[in-house]
Amino acid sequence: MCSLPATDPGHVLATLRAVPVRRLALYVPAAAALLALLVFEAVQTHYLPTTVATVLTGALCIAAVLVPPRRFPVLACIAVTASLLLTGVSTALAHRPETTPGMAESGALLLVVTRSVRQLTWPRAVGLALLAGFAAGALLLRIDSGQWSDVGNYVAPLLMFAELVAVGLGLYLRQHDTLRARLRAAELQDQRLEYARELHDFVAHHVTAIVTQAKAVRYATAGGHAPAAADLDRMLALIEESGSEAMTSMRSMVSVLRAPSGAGTGPGGSLAALRPLVADFARHGPPCELTLDPRLADRALAPQITTGVHRLVQESLTNVRKHGVSVSKVVVDVRLSPERADLIEAVVTDDGRGPRGAGRGEGFGLVGLAERIAAAGGTFAAGRGPGGGWRVEAGLPVPDLRRGAPHGRSATTSPSGIFRGSPHGPSATAGPSGTVSPPGTVSPSGV
Repeated sequence: MCSLPATDPGHVLATLRAVPVRRLALYVPAAAALLALLVFEAVQTHYLPTTVATVLTGALCIAAVLVPPRRFPVLACIAVTASLLLTGVSTALAHRPETTPGMAESGALLLVVTRSVRQLTWPRAVGLALLAGFAAGALLLRIDSGQWSDVGNYVAPLLMFAELVAVGLGLYLRQHDTLRARLRAAELQDQRLEYARELHDFVAHHVTAIVTQAKAVRYATAGGHAPAAADLDRMLALIEESGSEAMTSMRSMVSVLRAPSGAGTGPGGSLAALRPLVADFARHGPPCELTLDPRLADRALAPQITTGVHRLVQESLTNVRKHGVSVSKVVVDVRLSPERADLIEAVVTDDGRGPRGAGRGEGFGLVGLAERIAAAGGTFAAGRGPGGGWRVEAGLPVPDLRRGAPHGRSATTSPSGIFRGSPHGPSATAGPSGTVSPPGTVSPSGV
């Protein structure tokens, strides 16, 4: 015996609060219109019990189309069973609809057929689709028996054609979902292969440092110039550090290759690649300003750090272009935290007012970003900014940054690190004042 899962009222309220106001403004009138249609059709029986029963069965069928996938099979079975029971009872009553057998309920049952074929396993899909299709056809028996001959000649063929269309639509959507899943799996496999190829290059950097330090000690000792205890300790510390970093990176990459979801980290280099990324975005969208800490610009960081920051900025800018409305400026800020010298803070903000839905977490969306940042030991947050617009931020710990500024760059002598995207693309250069931003445009915004 099947039963509906318990619903937590607090969870329902939280879900409603998460729905944007604009979407609620569409849902409420649509729900009111469907309810009015159900009531209009139900009152045609001129008998209160069947009127109430018709509204309830129609509402159940519509709810079965809208519920989450995990609850669909149970609620669909309940709705179809209720519809068949009401049809059976109606045939024994004198009060019948005069003008319609319940078109809203019939349409909902056809959508149940489509969803069954699309989402359920084949045995369950065939059984539920046949049952829902039969219930949709049986609705014609609710009208007055004197009209059955006319209905059989004109309405029944149209209903049979509609059921075939519903089945065909379900098969098409099922095939589309299957192909989409296969493409996604192929993309993840290609990504893992890319990680495996690039892992060698990154680990080789640390192994080369280990070999170089070891050779230096050997050659100095072989030449009769053994290093002092302090120098030897420093060399051995560097060897230990390089080995630890190589092992950390290898463990991170292996976890990515083994993860079925593919949500992890990937090999990276420096954060300087953010400049052409921002410039390319600014050529086709609103002005975008990048503030990159000069202590991070050309430093070689662990792949999970650079890839995490790059993916965050890339996904945020992509979603700015796709999802929002009326953005006049986008700001990308990547710097060391003023409170912690070993924490990189990456923040992407815009001033748009685009819709923010929950369905943008597909692929490398917000869910993928959160998993990627968490895999690197960081924190992630996305939501409305304090002054409006949308804000995506992450904090990534990098312990080796405690040792100071990167080699070859000084935090006190380098440029400010502010870079404003220009229509000239990646060739734009960083400087204290930046280059001129492209004129403001109206573009979708939001992450």
